[in-house]
Amino acid sequence: MTNVICMKWGTKFPPLYVNRLHSMVKRHLARPHRFVCFTDDPAGLDPGVEHFPMPSAGPADAYAVHGWRKLAMFAPALGDLTGATLFLDLDVVIVGALDPFFDYQPGEVCIIRDYRPVRIRGDRFVGNTSVFRFNAGQHPQVLEEFTRDFDAIRRRVRNEQEYVSHWFHARRSLHYWPEEWCPSFKHDCVAWGPASYFSTPQLPQGARIVVFHGLPKPEDAIAGTRGKWYRRIRPTPWIAAHWH
Repeated sequence: MTNVICMKWGTKFPPLYVNRLHSMVKRHLARPHRFVCFTDDPAGLDPGVEHFPMPSAGPADAYAVHGWRKLAMFAPALGDLTGATLFLDLDVVIVGALDPFFDYQPGEVCIIRDYRPVRIRGDRFVGNTSVFRFNAGQHPQVLEEFTRDFDAIRRRVRNEQEYVSHWFHARRSLHYWPEEWCPSFKHDCVAWGPASYFSTPQLPQGARIVVFHGLPKPEDAIAGTRGKWYRRIRPTPWIAAHWH
């Protein structure tokens, strides 16, 4: 049995996002699995979605909408889960088989290598935790150290994924998904420059999970948004074909 988990706290995402993620996982993961949402409010979740209360993320609990709370996935007890666990952000769109995410480098911690903005800064080992695999309950030191050194860590790194990346990289245990598996919608699907005004965003070959970090979100991309002045996002119907 493998686990696919997500977290929903506060009001940023409605239950619809959890339910659609659950539906996509069911369609794209063939092996036996549990789908579990950790949440402070299970109202509106489909009956097939298992849910547990949000575990504590130490001092990050005070930040109702801040991404630091994702560090709760490193709690010593993550509900009753054990074994290989794939964490997915709520706003990803699954477009291909998920089984390879459990077959790739089994037993290791795997993460997306982050996209262009972080690479420009030079710390190329930093990952994106939108799609992240680990073994439940095996790394409580991540949260323990964060709880102990909260103020110093927040001065040193910008967010939870930088902290997680630095923590595992320092221990030579950070691995990355094949680059084509988890494209960024805004960096890898949308054309650059003036071409974005005339080209519908394309689904890259080999993609399995399209990541919507920041803006736009999937519903924005389906409808089409103006995006930045230098980069328009045209209506993208292929997202609707997958995001349900």
